Amino acid sequence: MRCFMFTLVVAVVLNLSFISDGFCGALKKTVAVFDFKNDSGYHSILRIGRDFSMQLSDALIKSKRFIVLTRKDLDVVMAEQDLARSNRFAKARAAKTGKLIPTQILIKGRITDLQEKTSGVRQSFSFKGISLGGKKSTAHVAVIIQLIDSTTGEIIDSQRVDGQARAGGFSVGYSGNFQLGSSSFKKTPLGKAIQMAIDRAVVYITKGLADVSWRGRVIMTKKGLVYINSGKNAGIKKGTVFSIYREGEALIDPETGMNLGSESEKIGEVRVTQVQDKFSKAQALGSFAAEIMKGDLVLGQ
Repeated sequence: MRCFMFTLVVAVVLNLSFISDGFCGALKKTVAVFDFKNDSGYHSILRIGRDFSMQLSDALIKSKRFIVLTRKDLDVVMAEQDLARSNRFAKARAAKTGKLIPTQILIKGRITDLQEKTSGVRQSFSFKGISLGGKKSTAHVAVIIQLIDSTTGEIIDSQRVDGQARAGGFSVGYSGNFQLGSSSFKKTPLGKAIQMAIDRAVVYITKGLADVSWRGRVIMTKKGLVYINSGKNAGIKKGTVFSIYREGEALIDPETGMNLGSESEKIGEVRVTQVQDKFSKAQALGSFAAEIMKGDLVLGQ
């Protein structure tokens, strides 16, 4: 907790620079960002929900605290798998069905408020959609973000984040359909407000998932070693200790069909002895190595 409070203070001062690789030894959880819905009634900017989710994905990647997938990534992979099943590729090179990267947390949301107000002197110059003038502008953005457990579909947490910006005196405005990530749009009060909302969303997501256990799987056991399906890509380091669990039968609600989770039995703990890019080797802490099986759940923080 002390570590997070320190990083949160540094984030405010240094514009999220606290979220650096390996800071406080956090493991990278896998998240998938879906296109946000635009419920603001503001439709001057096309594809604003999609653009917002792309900007948020980029910010999460740059934080170096998450492995980030987008809905677009998942669709491309699934389309590749469907094409592979059509027998148009050599089997040895075809994408294997069902080999999607497992996503631990789904990130969804909607833009509920998006507005920009101007007052004062009218614009004095305009060129290719960019206006320069003496007007005053204020902008406000409000976004509802939901963190969802990909296994059960349960909403872990939901939070509203806001962004606001003002520009007085000589100002830069816009007209037309700029993308949220364009340099021209970012200079506007609305662009700055959206960036503020994205920065705050990254802080919220990082905080919201701090107490959620990192999850991995046992690939296999060999010569007393336990192979885990994540490595340097997930922030695993030599000496990291994980707990190994055996999952029981899935508990399905008979009325809704929802997966309520399952009872799990702790088998023991392992310590990482060697780390590769996408997998790790670990040694059992105790005499239970023979009990570990392929597919067992690996939990860490």
